[in-house]
Amino acid sequence: MARPPVPGSVVVPNWHESAEGKEYLACILRKNRRRVFGLLERPVLLPPVSINTASYKIFVSGKSGVGKTALVAKLAGLEVPVVHHETTGIQTTVVFWPAKLQASGRVVMFRFEFWDCGESALKKFDHMLPACMENTDAFLFLFSFTDRASFEDLPGQLNRIAGEAPGVVRMVIGSKFDQYMHTDVPERDLIAFRQAWELPLLRVKSVPGRRLADGRTLDGRAGLADVAHVLNGLAEQLWHQDQVAAGLLPNPPESAPE
Repeated sequence: MARPPVPGSVVVPNWHESAEGKEYLACILRKNRRRVFGLLERPVLLPPVSINTASYKIFVSGKSGVGKTALVAKLAGLEVPVVHHETTGIQTTVVFWPAKLQASGRVVMFRFEFWDCGESALKKFDHMLPACMENTDAFLFLFSFTDRASFEDLPGQLNRIAGEAPGVVRMVIGSKFDQYMHTDVPERDLIAFRQAWELPLLRVKSVPGRRLADGRTLDGRAGLADVAHVLNGLAEQLWHQDQVAAGLLPNPPESAPE
C-alpha cells in the first residue's frame, strides 16, 4: 500500500465551502436535503458539465456497537439509529462527493459504495467476509472512544487485512468523539498508534444531525459540513493510491509498524 499523502496535498480541503463547490454540491442535494442514490443512480449536474466519476468500494470494519451503521448513515445524510441494532446481513450504501484536485484543478465526482456487515453475520456465514472484501478499494476501521476494547482490537484487524489485502487503502475512524469527556482512549494512546501505524486517524461525532426549520428534516448542507473531512480524506487517499498504482507518482518505501 502507498504511504498516505499529506492531508490537503491531493484534494483542496475546503473547496466544498466555496461558491464553485456549492454549485457542484447542489446535485447531491434537493431543497437542502440530501438525495439518496441507488446502486445504479448518479447525480446530474445543471447545467450539464463534463465530469469524471471515480468509483470505489469501501468495507467498514469494527466490533459490534462501535457505530459502523451510524457512520455510514451520517455520510449518506440519513437518520442515525437512536437504538443500536446489529446489521443482520450485508448493507450497501452509495455516497457521491465532488472534490477538486490540487494538481490539476479538475473536479472529480467520487462515488463511494460502503459495505457494512454485522459482526454476528460475519461469524455465522462464511461467505459474508469474502463478499465484503472482494474488489475492495479501502477499509475503514472503526473504534469507539467509549469502548477501550474496540481500540485495542485495531492492530489485530489491521494485521489480518495487511496479509489478506495488502494493496488497499486503510483508514481509522474514532466514533462517539462528542463523548470524549468519558473517553476510554486517551490522546497519548492515539499519538502512539499514529506513530506506529502511520495511518490516517479521523474522529466523528455521534450526535444527531442538525434539522431544517420544520424541526424534523435533516439539514443536508449542515450534514455535509459535519462529514466533509471524512469524505475528503477518503477521496484523497484513494486518488493518491490510484496515481501511485498507475506509475504517475513515486511510491516511497513503507515502514513496518513497531
